[in-house]
Amino acid sequence: MANTRQSTKRARIEKKRTLKNQTNRSATKSAVRNAVATIAKGDAGAAKDAYLGAVKALSKAASKGAIPKGRAARKISRLTRLAKRA
Repeated sequence: MANTRQSTKRARIEKKRTLKNQTNRSATKSAVRNAVATIAKGDAGAAKDAYLGAVKALSKAASKGAIPKGRAARKISRLTRLAKRA
């Protein structure tokens, strides 16, 4: 339990940030899963749209600090290789 006004405020802010980061991470994971599934189906047009959406979601999550930049770059790289093979 927070003992000072400052620590109470920090706890409150951390709760908000955690919720926002969880939302961003969840949306990013869903976009990546959707892209991988669409690429696996083989529909070129839909796969391109899903791929671009996943890259955008990963980049946005990394820029907001929800996920580390290196992890986003690695996932984008792997997703790009997967998309080029299909």
